[in-house]
Parts: sequence; C-alpha cells; structure tokens
Amino acid sequence: MDLIEVLPQLHMFRFPIGQAYLWRDGTELTLIDAGDLHAAPAIEEAVRGLGHDPARIARIVITHGHRDHYGAAQELADRHGAEILAHRLDAPVIRGEEEIGEPVLLDWERPLYEKGLTVPVAPPTRVDTELTDGEVLPFGGGARVVHSPGHTPGAIGVHLPRHGVLFTGDCVAEAGRVMLGVFNIDREQAVASFRRLAALEAATVCFGHGGPLTKDAAAVMRTSADRDARLQIEHG
Repeated sequence: MDLIEVLPQLHMFRFPIGQAYLWRDGTELTLIDAGDLHAAPAIEEAVRGLGHDPARIARIVITHGHRDHYGAAQELADRHGAEILAHRLDAPVIRGEEEIGEPVLLDWERPLYEKGLTVPVAPPTRVDTELTDGEVLPFGGGARVVHSPGHTPGAIGVHLPRHGVLFTGDCVAEAGRVMLGVFNIDREQAVASFRRLAALEAATVCFGHGGPLTKDAAAVMRTSADRDARLQIEHG
C-alpha cells in the first residue's frame, strides 16, 4: 500500500486495486472507504505512521457497495468503535442481504472487470447509518452527501464545501485523464451524476481509482463531464 498526502488534513491509501482516504479534524479521523478484505492492518499501520491513533477513527463512509471499497470496514469498525455509513440503496448489498447489480460493460472494460474480480469478496458488513442525498455529516466542517447513482444505485460523493474537497467514489476516475468511472450499472445515469459532481466546482477532487486532482480541478471536472456526456449521446 502507498500512502500519499493530498492535503495536510487528507491522505490517500493506494492499494493494488482501489484506494481509500483519511480525513483529519484535529485528533478525530474519518475514513472514506476502507479498501479490500485484507486492508485493515495496512491502514492501521499507516495511521500510526502519521502520528495518529486508529482508535480515533470515528466513522467510515462507504461510497458504494463494491468489494474493494468496504472489505475492511467491519474489521476496522469492530476494533476501533467506528460508525459505518452508506447510502440506503447500497446498504443491503453491503450487509450481504442483496446482490449488487451486474454492470453493463463496454468491450474495453471487460479485461479490467476480470482483474477487478480478483479482489477478495467482502464479508457481510453492518451499516450503522443509512444515508440519503443532501445529508450533512459531522466532519470536515460539514460533509454533504451527494447521491450519484449509475455506478451502483446507492453510489455517493462526499463534498466538503468549507475545504473545497470532493470524494467521487467510482463515479469518476483518473487514468491519464479524468473520465467517467467504469463498470456502471446505468451508464446514462452515471454521466448525469458526473455532471452533478462537476457542478460542485471543488478545488481538490479525490477519486476511487486514480490520482487526486489538485490543479484546475473545477475546470477539468467540468470539461471532462461535458466530453463524456457528448460521447454518451453519440455512442450510447
């Protein structure tokens, strides 16, 4: 796992597939996603390496119900007393009560999808709080939940307006350029969500896959969302 500083209050944990983020408010910590089934020890070691106590992890916000995003959430929450939060539409998947819907794959996505299936299956994981669009969570000066469906029905972004930070989950990705995320259940809906996230004009954008966007972020997001919207109209 690689540990990358995005901002003084924000670090990224990069795993072989996917990533998670640590936000710090004084001594209180918040995780945005939790990596795969085996990620807990690496996350704890990295938190300690930053000079923080993993017991200060107050909450784990899951952006959506895919195995590389919540695999270690239950283990971390059980060890440190953290609350687990996820959108109400993906919560049954995370709890193991429902199966996640199958994505509609473009031809070039199929090899990537096969690689993604090598991530260990996540265990049924409790969700303490089911989220809805527009809720404000008590970290980062008021973190707003932005429902951004398409990748999954309950996918969310997390927006910290006071700090100009946006976590997109897998709705948006960075792979040499900023682009619509892959493996979408409803591509048209995902494009609309991309445009909604871009309209927030965040100064720092953190993706579920790919490097954070810290320069000209608002303009890049806007341009990329418009481009992918046009491609959706042209090619379906």
